[in-house]
Amino acid sequence: MWPQTTEMANKDLERYYAALDKALMRFHTMKMEEINKIIKELWQQTYRGQYIDCISISSDSEGAGTRSYSYRVVMQNGGAELEMRGRCSAGQKVLASLIIRLALAETFCLNCGILALDEPTTNLDGPNAESLAAALLRIMESRKGQENFQLIVITHDERFAQLIGQRQLAEKYYRVSKDEQ
Repeated sequence: MWPQTTEMANKDLERYYAALDKALMRFHTMKMEEINKIIKELWQQTYRGQYIDCISISSDSEGAGTRSYSYRVVMQNGGAELEMRGRCSAGQKVLASLIIRLALAETFCLNCGILALDEPTTNLDGPNAESLAAALLRIMESRKGQENFQLIVITHDERFAQLIGQRQLAEKYYRVSKDEQ
């Protein structure tokens, strides 16, 4: 009787394992679709250049039946999809990085109260910095009912600080400067 019970338990565990593995893969696919949808929206709202229609994260499994993925950022332009690495400017890289961080935060940290950005306008030209400010204002607007939400932006770009701090969405912002003495 003991060997039969063990065999039945092993079969049950294999079925549970297969079901859990399938559910995790489905969850991964759903989350990647959600992340890429947000990335596309933010990119199209923010990017002011002409060379990239949208960006996304491409995930490729590294082997049959494995749970290991290789991720890369790709850009679409005129229907062609190319890997961004080595093909974009410093400003495009910075903007892509910020947008991906915002999409990940939006997807996985919906009730997270703090979003911190350090020098988000580095390497961005004026129009893209202004578009980023507008995107941040939309995030602030959507989160204004969330009691614990705080956006912390560290920047030397005074124009950018004024753009995100000019509305009623920002309770206060601070200017920190080095003492002359």
